[in-house]
Amino acid sequence: MTIRTADAVVIGGGHHGLVAAAVLADAGWDVCLLESAEVLGGAVRSAELHPGFTADLFSAFYPLSAASPVLRSLELERCGLRWSHAPAVLAHPIRPDGAQAAVLHRDRERTAAGLAENHPRDGDAWLALCAQWDAIGDAVLRTVFTAFPPVRGPAALLRRIGTADALRLARFLALPARRMGEELFAGEGARLLLAGNAVHADAPPDATVSGVFGWLLAMLGQKHGFPVPVGGAGELAAALARRARGAGAELRTGEHVERIDVRGGRAVAVHTATGLTVRARRAVIADIAAPMLYRDLLPADALPPRLRADLDRFEWDTPVVKVNWALDGPIPWRNPGVAGAGTVHLGADEAGLTHWSADIESRALPQTPFMLFGQMTTADPGRSPEGTESAWAYTHLPRGVSDDDAAEELARRVDATVEEFAPGFGARVLHRDVQRPGDLQATDPNLVHGAVNGGTAQLFQQLVFRPVPGLGRPETVVGGLYLGSASAHPGGGVHGVCGWLAARAALGEQRALGAVRRRVTSAALELVYRDSPSAR
Repeated sequence: MTIRTADAVVIGGGHHGLVAAAVLADAGWDVCLLESAEVLGGAVRSAELHPGFTADLFSAFYPLSAASPVLRSLELERCGLRWSHAPAVLAHPIRPDGAQAAVLHRDRERTAAGLAENHPRDGDAWLALCAQWDAIGDAVLRTVFTAFPPVRGPAALLRRIGTADALRLARFLALPARRMGEELFAGEGARLLLAGNAVHADAPPDATVSGVFGWLLAMLGQKHGFPVPVGGAGELAAALARRARGAGAELRTGEHVERIDVRGGRAVAVHTATGLTVRARRAVIADIAAPMLYRDLLPADALPPRLRADLDRFEWDTPVVKVNWALDGPIPWRNPGVAGAGTVHLGADEAGLTHWSADIESRALPQTPFMLFGQMTTADPGRSPEGTESAWAYTHLPRGVSDDDAAEELARRVDATVEEFAPGFGARVLHRDVQRPGDLQATDPNLVHGAVNGGTAQLFQQLVFRPVPGLGRPETVVGGLYLGSASAHPGGGVHGVCGWLAARAALGEQRALGAVRRRVTSAALELVYRDSPSAR
């Protein structure tokens, strides 16, 4: 047995854990991060699946990273990170015949001109939407990327637009993606830029607040693009690791955490499968999925019965199937406007998105899957030899379905759908690799059943309901233990905010008013999880 003592133990070396380690180390804390895999990064990793072709194994495009004040504050460019952009941000071919496609460019005037070709009113409508983002975007991001209760972001919004417009904005943000598109635009192309971006999350396009996901990603794409790290997603994780180590954090791989010791209501030590024990003087930050933290690592008597019951209602997002290809040439799209886009939304028009979502929710395997398609060499020319393309697509299985046979059948339907939009695609495939839900989970245990978002993004499990009804903060019922994964607010995406909020909460409890802060938080958690007479 090996025993080490640190100010803070970070469980999990995904990007949130690496952010937390860097922030705590910057504050002068002795930090020990423990990652079960042999490679850091979690779902921010890349590999050479075919000689000379770099594939991103999970996440690939990073508009949230470009917009994140947390990642910007870490100055990762000083740690070797470089960004690359495709000629166009994203494209959504409307039908397989290639006659029309909505294309988002980093130049808003160019985006608007293309949308106006689909309907004359939509160019000006797009520019008006961009102007709205110019006015309120920073305040919106400040509201989203902070712990509850958000104060500064909403206050800034009220100062800028006033109470009456704030009420109208609240209604706008609550709209389903389909309804939002109908209210903003006359043509299908512009509406698809919203709807296609909305289903990056697992919220159906007709679900309340699904529109906000589409609006947010579309506006971030317009302002920041959908950049990729030069050399692969793993280069972002490598830069974060260099940043954390440079600040003094110790990062250990191959250390699978088996349990957390709790004494006197406080997390005091972490034990790994190799026999390592790390005692925590101040904090334990968990960059792991909430059900794994609460059910697998903590003693059962550390959790109130109500919290355990709430965990039984925790909803994972829908399982992912991902197909990776090495191609001997560019993709032969019917619509040439699609060729320059790094991200392509493929397989469904406006009505098709609704049908596809209904299949997913009703546990029917979609005949024509809607997918996110990545042209990685188009976005970063070094991903494969000159004149070739490294590409991938991912789509979703129905909720609750994650078996290998269903995954393989869905992957075949992905191939067929791509062939429909790009005849001759299959003839250019040098190598094909399918990542089924079980493969995703085997590579990163946080991706339970192939869920890549840390839990559903639907409203009933967002904000103060994430991961269970509570405070919307990283503090837990165990003193000194903080949830800093995508299971915590604000949820999925590569933005680093979950890890940052957890680290900031830990630091806050060590300051002058830290004892008062903890008492207030503990009292609030007691109110949330105390048994009701009907629960006894």
